[in-house]
Order: sequence, then structure tokens, then C-alpha cells
Amino acid sequence: MAGPSDGRDPWLPDRLLRTERDALMPLLRRTPEDRFELRTACPGWTARQVLAHCAAALVRIVEGRLEEGVFLPEANAADVAEREPWPLARILDELERGLTEAGPVIAATEDGTLDAVALGEWVHAGDVREAFGEPGAYGGAATLDLALPLLAATSRRRDTPALVATLTGRSEQLALGGPVEGRAPARYRGDAETLVRIYSGRPLVGTRYELTGATEQELLIYR
Repeated sequence: MAGPSDGRDPWLPDRLLRTERDALMPLLRRTPEDRFELRTACPGWTARQVLAHCAAALVRIVEGRLEEGVFLPEANAADVAEREPWPLARILDELERGLTEAGPVIAATEDGTLDAVALGEWVHAGDVREAFGEPGAYGGAATLDLALPLLAATSRRRDTPALVATLTGRSEQLALGGPVEGRAPARYRGDAETLVRIYSGRPLVGTRYELTGATEQELLIYR
């Protein structure tokens, strides 16, 4: 059974960010500007605003501007508002820089507290793909193989209950979360993209899966 080991892979977030950069940036560069005003799964935010948030968060990491409360909703909203007057190209340039340069900084953090930011960036890329109507918004073989172990590690750090996932098309089960005394591990059966949606609190309309022993609310890693 595949799952988070006691040893952190410090370069996993970097590999995920760089792989996502190579997949996402060509899509963003060729998409007509008016489509960036489409609404996303993030309440109140357009695709442009989601990308502005992503760019700001990554560049804060790159530049070491990580004061207390930096990733709270109020701070995120302020970063997005600061970028409202920017041309779209400037936001995309900042995002590409962040996806390229943040990984080594995240790797250098001994406690892995910023690993979840890299996973969140990948999820937000899925939010934008879904807004654009792209298939497999939270999937993609190249990034999913990197995102799933990071999701497993993040689910354990965020104290979600233990869950064993049997994923469609994958031979190994995935272990997420951590043990709860007196409680057997929950079970999930379905595709990997839906599992990502559950843990990240994204829309589940039209999905099909089996979940026993836990509720979707208990599994959220971003609250």
C-alpha cells in the first residue's frame, strides 16, 4: 500500500510545481483574455483572480516575505486586489516565475510547512482548467503521480482521519490521514481526480465514488 512515509521528500513540491508550469503556462498564454473573467470553484474569484493569488503566494515564498498571517483569507484578498490593475501578461509572468523558483525554497524548509502551498497551487490550476472547460481539470498523468503522494502527506499533517483509497486504474492503494483511536480506517473507491476534489473541497457534481467510515467534511485539508 502506497502512503506517506516518515521521511519527507523535500523536492517533491518542486517537481510538482515545475511539471505543472510546463503543462499550465502554454494553456494560459494561448487562452483569450476575456476567458480569465470566468468564475471558478473558489467563491467570488475569477480565473484571473485565482492566478493572481497563486502568483502572489509563490513569489512571497521566493522572496521570503512570509510574515505571520500571510496566507490567511484577508491577506490573500489583499494580494489579489493589489494585482487588479496589472496587465494579464504581468500576472502570468509572475506566476511562471513562482512556479519555477519557489520549489527550492520550499525544499529548504525543514518542517515541510510550505509543502501544502505547492499542492494548493496545483489544485488552483485545476480550478482554472475547470473554469476554461478543460477535461481532467484535477487529473493529468504527469502531475497526478506527483500530487497524490503530496496529498497523502498533507492529509496526515492536517490531521484528517486515516483512509485507504482504491483508485481506478491504479494497482496500489493509497493511504491518507492518520489513525484515530477506536476507529477503523475509512475506505474510498473511485478515481483519483474525485479523491482530490473531496480532500480539497471542490465540486463533486457528476462524480461517482464510494466512501465509507468518514464524511467528506472530515477529509478537507483546506478550511
